[in-house]
Amino acid sequence: QVQLVESGGGLVQPGGSLKLSCAASVNITSVNVMGWHRQAPGQTREVVAVITGGGRSVYADAVRGRFTVSRDNAKNTMLLQMNSLKPEDTAVYYCQLLWDSQYIWGPGTPVTVSS
Repeated sequence: QVQLVESGGGLVQPGGSLKLSCAASVNITSVNVMGWHRQAPGQTREVVAVITGGGRSVYADAVRGRFTVSRDNAKNTMLLQMNSLKPEDTAVYYCQLLWDSQYIWGPGTPVTVSS
């Protein structure tokens, strides 16, 4: 059974940084696309960033230039470096991958940006 576990969330002041990590229980070398999503209170879940097996990345307009997604296939891990955080980045952040035709989600890690 494939499992994803996010970590690294927490409380940070506006302008600060956090680095999220997503650990997979399987070898992600064969996984083409992995992604980070977020869901703010009262809002629908939205995509933040996706990264292909070849390292190409795409970002939501709201985070482009501030967030950087990367993956370490040797460690079966995907990372999200978040800089210049804003209060509107407050949300639960989830990682996701497509495995055997099913979307797999982690339980999420909360990020709160507040002074």
